[in-house]
Amino acid sequence: MRLLPLIPLFALAGTMAAKQAPLELGGVACQTPPPLHCGDKDCPGALVIDQGTAVEPKTGRKFFLDYPCNLKHGEKVTFILSLHGAGSYGNWQRHYFPVMDYATKYRLVVATPNSPTRVWSPNDDEYLQNIVNMVYDQLGKKSIKAFWLVGHSQGGMTSNRLVRTDFFKARVDGWLSLSGGRLGPTPPIPPSFFAAAAATAPSGASPLPSPGPAGLAAAMAPLREPPAANFSFIFETGQHELGDQPIPDASPWAAKFGCGARIHLPDVVDSKAGYVYDSTRQVPGSDAWGRLPRGGAAEVFEYPHCKDGRVVADVVRMGKGHTEGLEPNVTEQLIKLMLSAKK
Repeated sequence: MRLLPLIPLFALAGTMAAKQAPLELGGVACQTPPPLHCGDKDCPGALVIDQGTAVEPKTGRKFFLDYPCNLKHGEKVTFILSLHGAGSYGNWQRHYFPVMDYATKYRLVVATPNSPTRVWSPNDDEYLQNIVNMVYDQLGKKSIKAFWLVGHSQGGMTSNRLVRTDFFKARVDGWLSLSGGRLGPTPPIPPSFFAAAAATAPSGASPLPSPGPAGLAAAMAPLREPPAANFSFIFETGQHELGDQPIPDASPWAAKFGCGARIHLPDVVDSKAGYVYDSTRQVPGSDAWGRLPRGGAAEVFEYPHCKDGRVVADVVRMGKGHTEGLEPNVTEQLIKLMLSAKK
């Protein structure tokens, strides 16, 4: 009889344990290591083109959703929407910028979608908006302390376009451009970049033709003026994409937020290579387009003391081009820069 009063306590304990159970987002069971993960090298083609394990219910299109397996209800997280480049796939992007490897350490929720045409356009905006809304709905707006857009190449250009739309302008706290255009002056892209990009793959089928300098200029023209939105901005690129020229000190985006003069932070050194590269453009290929993945060093520049705690920075991977996957330490450095933004 003395045990009877304990029954409600056991019931209460069971209820509390259920409330503290880890979240499951998007109907995707969390795994460690993340599912459909490449090995250290020679990632199989079938794995690279996999569309993901999550489904956006309104369009029926798949995507990847990576998050901490011990994520709790109400926990504060940083949400990242990561867009692949033209001719690429979500899982290639997922390994090009392997932020998924740091989801648990830095409490990140990462959505990596796919364009069915392998080129982003306004036709994809509803799908991307639905993914964002789904994550916000399942986590709760108060649990998302920051929302970052990340885009490689044409995915970066698409991020530039998205932050000019009402939906994303009202939500985005930061944009990380991975060789996807800088909000400020940059040296011209060398001709060897376009020559390698236009080369036909060994299979005899070029995934996508290179736009060439004129085509790229035309695509960038509507995006030349700075966006009206307010957000942190980080630009990352390979040294050879800049024609081995330095990034200018000038940054209109840093000036907008009253940041201090640019400072050179300690270089980041990686002994380990990234996961992926463009295996179809290596004969003959070019330094500007990108060679085989390998270790290296990256220069990190930041404009300090920006208004409202914004972050404005440039990162240059020395000796690298457009398509070598990011190494682990430089990936982590970019995450740290993103998380250092106060707003």
